[in-house]
Amino acid sequence: MMKNLLTRLSVKKFHQLLLSGELSCRELVEYYLRRIEAYDHAGPCLNALILLNPRALEEADAIDAAVRKTGRLTGKLCGVPVILKDNVNTSDLETTAGSESLRGFTPDDDAFITKKLRAAGAIILAKANLHEFAIWGETISSILGQTLNPYDLTRTPGGSSGGTGAAIAADMGMVGIGTDTINSVRSPSSACSLVGIRPTIGMVSRSGIVPYSLTQDTAGPLCRTVADAAAVLEVISGYDKEDEETAWCADKKVDDYSAAVQETTLAGKKIGVLESFFGKKAEHQEVNAVVAKAISVLKALGAQIVPIKEEINSGWLTADVSVHLYDLKDHLNQYLQKLPARAPVHSLEEIIKSGKFHAGIKENLEQAMLHSVGTPDYNERLVLRSQVQTKLMKVFADHDVEAIVYPHQQQLVCEVGGAQKERNGVLCSVTGFPSVVVPAGYSQPSQTAPAGIPIGMEIIGRPWSEKLLLAIAETYEEKAAVKELPPFTPVLE
Repeated sequence: MMKNLLTRLSVKKFHQLLLSGELSCRELVEYYLRRIEAYDHAGPCLNALILLNPRALEEADAIDAAVRKTGRLTGKLCGVPVILKDNVNTSDLETTAGSESLRGFTPDDDAFITKKLRAAGAIILAKANLHEFAIWGETISSILGQTLNPYDLTRTPGGSSGGTGAAIAADMGMVGIGTDTINSVRSPSSACSLVGIRPTIGMVSRSGIVPYSLTQDTAGPLCRTVADAAAVLEVISGYDKEDEETAWCADKKVDDYSAAVQETTLAGKKIGVLESFFGKKAEHQEVNAVVAKAISVLKALGAQIVPIKEEINSGWLTADVSVHLYDLKDHLNQYLQKLPARAPVHSLEEIIKSGKFHAGIKENLEQAMLHSVGTPDYNERLVLRSQVQTKLMKVFADHDVEAIVYPHQQQLVCEVGGAQKERNGVLCSVTGFPSVVVPAGYSQPSQTAPAGIPIGMEIIGRPWSEKLLLAIAETYEEKAAVKELPPFTPVLE
């Protein structure tokens, strides 16, 4: 009975069991620790988690005591074990951004979102692997190596937040946090059959998060259900005076996203399909078929599907509009220079000189050293960015649609040793618009992927339309019922 209660438990159900006395927070944490031992450290060796919180059980006991004493939850995420990407500062755990150059360093303070999670009663269970410094999408780092996809051990889990994605998919924690500069929350959500949210820039603070590009960086949830993702977004959103971009959300109600998932119909909603984000070659056909089926679910729920034929090239957005490599040196240096003297490095130049990074990011680091903010080339990209923002708003207006959908990635997530190709998440990254990725389905089963390889559908909206996107996502989720479990991390006996 207890085994069935614990498997892939949602926040809402956990809180019901906790308040009724049927389940303790300690029992839940022990469950996740057993699964981590069985599947991250042994068995398939997913290699998803850099370190565990040694005080997790102690924190769980304190929560159990508080709930018994008061009969009430300690917060919106009371007792919820969180998998936190290891570029988010924790004052009691090392924060390495996946790099040997930062091994052993524990920040003085929590990141703003870490404080928000703890204040809501959450337990930081573990820090997750990432593509080092969040620089690309395969989730390989010098501090831990390659994380594997629990649906296909020959493939990556996407990235850069792939450690979080693999861990949540494998039921090693209840909810997860990633960061997203180009695709990095939504890529592992797509590749690991999860729900991922990239919020509007300015909704979630980046202070205390190791930066890549503050023009495009944000943080967001990776969860097994839309309702869990909405609950996490409620907690981590809000104004932070240390991140001036969040002033844009100061006059907005950003703590009631759970209410959005109560809507049960899409009748009357017009949803666009961005046809240029679907590939035309043989390697795209399996993804296209799965996403087409997901779109048919939206139609069956009453949505009016509107073809959008405007040409938008995601490859061009990544290569010629995104400012990630132009921001990296200056924005990372801003973070590193503020670290205490005991930190092992204080600049990108020192990281490169140390040699303590994975060889796979060397070219990007060296390229970043050649770029800077404020240059003519950089400013030209910002102009293009503004033009793309206006173009996208015009697409919404011209077609009178409330949301737009497309495959997050035009072909299946890459194999270990390869590189991600044709990811469409860059559209929201360069514009700052919000999006939600939901599981669309799976590729055909194969010897290495007995349940198939997950494929995600991305749903985007105008700025600050998260409630609408969550309502669409939850209504779709309930009808689509895409729930194939990772075959390599089964229920423990």
